[in-house]
Amino acid sequence: MTALGFLYPGHSAEDDYPRIEQLLGSDIRVDLVHTDIGEDAHRVDALREMGSADRLTAGVEQLRLSGAEAVVWACTSGSFVHGWEGAHEQVRALARTAGMPASSTSFGFVHALGELRLRRVAVGATYPDDVADLFAGFLRAGGAEVVSVRGSGIVTAAEVGQWGEDEVLALARRADHESAEAVLLPDTALHTAALIQVLEKELSKPVLTANQVTVWEALRLADRRVNAPALGSLFTREPIVQV
Repeated sequence: MTALGFLYPGHSAEDDYPRIEQLLGSDIRVDLVHTDIGEDAHRVDALREMGSADRLTAGVEQLRLSGAEAVVWACTSGSFVHGWEGAHEQVRALARTAGMPASSTSFGFVHALGELRLRRVAVGATYPDDVADLFAGFLRAGGAEVVSVRGSGIVTAAEVGQWGEDEVLALARRADHESAEAVLLPDTALHTAALIQVLEKELSKPVLTANQVTVWEALRLADRRVNAPALGSLFTREPIVQV
């Protein structure tokens, strides 16, 4: 059994995680601890506070006691708003506190693009434009070529958590660009776990979503690969460890 730990801010789309655990169909356990979201606002100052060391540290002991082998800060905006170097320091501090490998959703996107050998991407964000642009800058720092960025102007994670299939598909369609090799939907408050195959069929290219890459990143830290086609192109490689 491989136990994966996640620190998830507040309550929006956390039910994606047990769904992903089920879709993995393996000896993988997903343990999720909610962190205090503070002010629910897609605003840079609020997002920086959401990902502060004190808020992340509060949930670490519970994950350690659960037997987690790796921990991922399951929040894209609460990591990339610190910039490339700041986000690295955030996960280094988390790893020191947790005593296990650590990462964040933002780095999950960068590593997933490397795994799929993709460089040109389009971004479909729920965030206001200024926050969406910060994510694009983070991706560029990680070596990606961002050919298109579409923000949606949504201020709170609570509102994003209410979006259904129609809204998610519309976001992905708006974001897509003819030169993009993949479309990225970077918000862990967005329900996408049940929609990845639908999204990839609709756009005819890989689609990377926040909760999907968060779990993949935790598996990467734990040296596990799982073949799970229902979770899209990112999960259709041959597993390194047979399960």
